[in-house]
Amino acid sequence: MRVVGLMSGTSHDAIDVAVADFTIFDETVALELRGFAEYPIPSDLDRRVAQAIRGDALDAFDLCRLDTDLGQAFADAAVATIADLAGSADLIASHGQTIYHWEEKGRTLGSLQIGNPGWIAERTGVPVVSDFRVRDIAAGGNGAPLVSIFDVMLGRGRFDLPVAFLNLGGIANMTVVGGGRDPIAYDLGPANALIDAAVVLLTDGAHKFDMDGRRARAGTPHNGLLELLLSHDYYDIPPPKTTGKETFSVPYLLGVLDEFPGVPVNDVLATLTDHVASVVADEARRQGLSQVIASGGGINNPTLIEWIVEKLGDIQYVTIDTLGVPSDAKEAYAMALLGFLTVKGMTGTVPSCTGALHPTVLGSVTPGSPDRPFPGLSPTPAVTRLEIVTGGGQYGAA
Repeated sequence: MRVVGLMSGTSHDAIDVAVADFTIFDETVALELRGFAEYPIPSDLDRRVAQAIRGDALDAFDLCRLDTDLGQAFADAAVATIADLAGSADLIASHGQTIYHWEEKGRTLGSLQIGNPGWIAERTGVPVVSDFRVRDIAAGGNGAPLVSIFDVMLGRGRFDLPVAFLNLGGIANMTVVGGGRDPIAYDLGPANALIDAAVVLLTDGAHKFDMDGRRARAGTPHNGLLELLLSHDYYDIPPPKTTGKETFSVPYLLGVLDEFPGVPVNDVLATLTDHVASVVADEARRQGLSQVIASGGGINNPTLIEWIVEKLGDIQYVTIDTLGVPSDAKEAYAMALLGFLTVKGMTGTVPSCTGALHPTVLGSVTPGSPDRPFPGLSPTPAVTRLEIVTGGGQYGAA
């Protein structure tokens, strides 16, 4: 089955699209990588997404329009990918764009992803699986990290000692596998989110991120600021747990910076970068890891990676490319896997990773065109008439 996976993460700068062919033999799902592409989100749309995530006031029209415009952007990316890379597709799996992840007192109560899948299905004619998180939340889980099923399946039987699949996106998360224990997964805290926010704030919007970590490398971490960042209550919550820009937000960052006014821009960015490296290394040691297998946009920041490696010490650092998965494409391939599992009726969660009471089949399905039935189902004759049956009578077969 050929599946197109669509992903926009917490950095919301691009739509990542992966094309995968899946087959099943024995107890193994074989994933053949068929291609990967990135489509930048238009600047105006990116700005409006950022406003929604920040919590700026949106009325019903604004939210409806954003849902529609994002759905059309995902549809554009899917159409281009099918034309350029896939040739055809049996299924599309779309994560959408997370606007809000609702948590209270350490419990996740809801999650909102927008980018309506109806636009994707209409443009492509291909069935779409979307809205992956809520079913796990309804089962008592965090709805995150969604990639944990990908990590657990990829790592199964590979590692005698504990290792972690580390993703450095807007938020950092890891999945710990191996070593003869149940896997666990959780969000560590912010990765690029606070660094990018600080760049925008401190350059008055002239820049959106610290290119190659150059500003951080030119600065010196501020001890007081670093201690304050590391004292956040989130770090005391035991896993599994999840967080996002709702917690590590621009107002939070402004509050932290107000405690230490006058810190030079480069020193602020050095501190935020050191903060990420410290949290990653602290959690790696807490989990007794032998190796960290990294992916995500943050691995393209050489300063961040150099500082992480330095703090990891004798814990080995590699990227997921060593296992045959392109680092930038991992989450899009994970979405493709989740969609495939859904249409096969297989669960897409690991309770020890999300905190759910039991594993669940994830997502909602938007049908494709009438001549493109849901994968695994045979086309049926068109029907035009409804008959009400009474008295126990029966027409045809259910």
